[in-house]
Amino acid sequence: MADRYLHLTGTAPGRFLTRRLGLPQPAALRRWTLETPHLDGPLLHLTAGASAVTGVAEALRTSGLTVTERADRPAAIVLDATGVATAAGLGDVHAALHPVVRSLAPGGRIVVLGTVPSPDDHHQAAAQQALEGFVRSLGKEIGRGSTAQLVRIPVARIPGGASAHAAGSTLRFLLSPRSAYVSGQVIELTSTAPDSGSGSGSGPTPITDPAAPLTGRTALVTGAARGIGAAVASVLARDGARVIALDVPGAREELERTADRLGATALPLDITAPDAADRIAAAAPDGLGVLVHNAGITRDRRLANMPADRWASVIEVNLDSVLRTTDELLKAGTITRGGRIVATASIAGIAGNTGQTNYAASKAGIIGLVRSLGPRAAAEHGVTVNAVAPGFIETKMTAAVPLFIREAGRRMNSLSQGGLPVDVAEAVAWFAQPDSTAVNGQVLRVCGQSLLGA
Repeated sequence: MADRYLHLTGTAPGRFLTRRLGLPQPAALRRWTLETPHLDGPLLHLTAGASAVTGVAEALRTSGLTVTERADRPAAIVLDATGVATAAGLGDVHAALHPVVRSLAPGGRIVVLGTVPSPDDHHQAAAQQALEGFVRSLGKEIGRGSTAQLVRIPVARIPGGASAHAAGSTLRFLLSPRSAYVSGQVIELTSTAPDSGSGSGSGPTPITDPAAPLTGRTALVTGAARGIGAAVASVLARDGARVIALDVPGAREELERTADRLGATALPLDITAPDAADRIAAAAPDGLGVLVHNAGITRDRRLANMPADRWASVIEVNLDSVLRTTDELLKAGTITRGGRIVATASIAGIAGNTGQTNYAASKAGIIGLVRSLGPRAAAEHGVTVNAVAPGFIETKMTAAVPLFIREAGRRMNSLSQGGLPVDVAEAVAWFAQPDSTAVNGQVLRVCGQSLLGA
């Protein structure tokens, strides 16, 4: 559905009127296209004090941007604050960014590199945790469609510069148009990478073709007939994956249209069926490199008015079927070593929502699954497990929301607009990449830094 307010503020009269009235000033977001795969401008690389990691400059050069230590109008700024270990050291963060933050180009990116707060050094822990509050606040300040993130690099991986190398896929995603609707997020890389089966057992898996990083991998997407699921299937196919698009038999016609458009395989199947895992395995005889749990339903009603069947159906589709099929596919080895599991949570599972106790419970359960299973799946199966948590995304479902509630959902974030299904899909594709090995057990909010929740 078109965002008429966003269009209005893109006109001269609209800008004048909304400024005079003190209304939000959303900027049109620049998303990835074949013609504009990179941000337009240089990447300014700064350091707060002494860096605690090596290889950062090399990792930044893979972003496709020109890396420099001085720029008048940078498209992106990366501040290495990994060496900040005291409260006084936070002054170096201010000293580095204060003079340049106004010069960031519209739609720009700021990424702060930090480390994991130490349980053994409360001064270091305080200083590094302070970076989180700093970045979340900065994301709400900078405006003009720009974003800010914090990436925590585990210092334990310093030998040979492995820490910065492991951050490569994350930096490429955050410093690109693909992350247009992601802001105010904290991404913590793991200190040990899962064994991909390549024999090394450490470090990211090399990508043969950067333009098609999922070449040779089979990806299954549930709930793929329409909306976010169809966008995920489309982006994974764009990135070279052989896609199996799954949805309920009742959506067969729409599912087959989506699959035909992408050159994918349609799999009409109710994910709650007792034999769902077996049928998925049969559809992917060579195994799955990527499993995306996107299928979900809502049955909204306040708890006092919610019958047991409305509660149970949401929990069964959104959570129990995800737990059951994931367990069975991992046990059977259908998800191959080096594979990726990506589930769909929601900001409702983080912040809660009136009339959605069942839905919020199911999506919070997905977060629990990711945090618990991620480390074990990596150790036992060589598989990473992550989740996306969408905020207000422009779909047929949100188009049916009453006008004033819909407008509130669109504007109550740092970017003052709703996201698009492709924004969620780009985040899923980043999680799915072979060289995203160090990204595990993470829940990424794709919400424009919604004012709801953390």
